[in-house]
Amino acid sequence: MNLLHLGLALILLWDGYFFFNYIISLFRNYQTKEWTPKVSVLIPAYNEEKNILKAIESALSQDYPDFEVLLIDDGSEDNTFRVANSIKDPRLRVYRVKHKGKAKALNFGLSKARGEVIVTTDADSVLEKNAVRELVRRFYSGEVVAVGGQVRVLGGSFLERAQDVEHLRIAMFRRAKELDDLSVAPGPVSAFRKEGLEGSGGFVDDVVEDYATTKALKGLGKVVYAPRARAWTSMPRKLSSLWRQRRRWFLGDLRNLGGGFTKEWAFLILGDLVALLDVIVPPLLAISGLWELFLLWWGVEVVTMLLPTAIEGGKISDALLFPLYLWFWALFYLSLHLYGYAALLGEKVFK
Repeated sequence: MNLLHLGLALILLWDGYFFFNYIISLFRNYQTKEWTPKVSVLIPAYNEEKNILKAIESALSQDYPDFEVLLIDDGSEDNTFRVANSIKDPRLRVYRVKHKGKAKALNFGLSKARGEVIVTTDADSVLEKNAVRELVRRFYSGEVVAVGGQVRVLGGSFLERAQDVEHLRIAMFRRAKELDDLSVAPGPVSAFRKEGLEGSGGFVDDVVEDYATTKALKGLGKVVYAPRARAWTSMPRKLSSLWRQRRRWFLGDLRNLGGGFTKEWAFLILGDLVALLDVIVPPLLAISGLWELFLLWWGVEVVTMLLPTAIEGGKISDALLFPLYLWFWALFYLSLHLYGYAALLGEKVFK
């Protein structure tokens, strides 16, 4: 077996491992609890006049019996506050605070919230009608302190569709490996026990506040995944904007990483090695004329996306083109991670 064969085998083993775990997870009845505590939905907003109406309307349209919505305008310089105030609904309260960042806006909302459960979403996101109910159902025991849902991406450009496919792949991984141990409760669709947030000091003021807050809460209890709680969010439309966003996220994540194989450094490095194989092996198979192996790679990757596309909701056309998206993301993240490692090393060397 030459190096190309070995590289292809490692790619297929890696992807197959998560795919079969995903299949197994579909037959696993994850725990839920039917209860209806009062919920406070917090929406921090900064210069979101174009998106804020849809975000508030989706929050107010939740299929849930007892909730309030708090919009916290983080010192916007546009008409966010005025637009939010144009909605007249007794369940909605709109506040304006001095611009200090997302975490402080969330913590202000937390101080005003009346709910036992705090749900967060973003001002450029749209909650599906059952999102709050599905989040709350996953607080199946007192040890669950936070619940994260599934994030999907709005828009139809190539880059937006690529990001939706990426998030669909993330949803597949989270259902397969993180149902009861979620690595991050994402900002656009998550829920927290209010007492848990207050006990851990509130939302962490960090570049990646959702990841840092999740990590802090894990010192108090469990953070779990609710696959049926979904929010659709806006993402960058330009490659330069995507790079800046993901650079900020990744550098923030690196500063919060710790130990443990399946969640932290070792898993990250192993994933980068597979990404390197994803970048170089398929083109080399084609260049070498090994078309049967190239088609095997393409076919297996398509199959691993067809099932989650059907289960989680997605476009079949994107599943059929998934190998192209996979190659793009492997190259993008490999470049980003190499940049991030160099930046982190530079910080440590020149500190």
